Amino acid sequence: MLIWELVVAMSILTAVFFPWQLSLLSEQKTLLAGYHRALAIGLVDGEMEVLAAGEWQTFKPGPQVYSVKASAATNLPPGQFTLTVNKHTIRLEWKPEKPFHGGVVWREATLP
Repeated sequence: MLIWELVVAMSILTAVFFPWQLSLLSEQKTLLAGYHRALAIGLVDGEMEVLAAGEWQTFKPGPQVYSVKASAATNLPPGQFTLTVNKHTIRLEWKPEKPFHGGVVWREATLP
């Protein structure tokens, strides 16, 4: 009888804690994606300020891979920065390789 009571108690604890643990894992993934997005926004905004100040003139027209010099970029998941220089605008974009890793972040500026 004591073993039966122990089995029932363990099954009740498992039924209560298993969904809670799944919820914590889901929240952890959501927070990590938010961190990656915030980091990408900060990097894109900072690089866009430098580009808009005149650095864009060193790049040829059209889309091209853009390398970010900030050491914080090592905390991003695998992805790519792309700079597109057009006649009237410049656009800097970060796109992660896998979905749900922060999402695409882009900024666009009008050229003088």
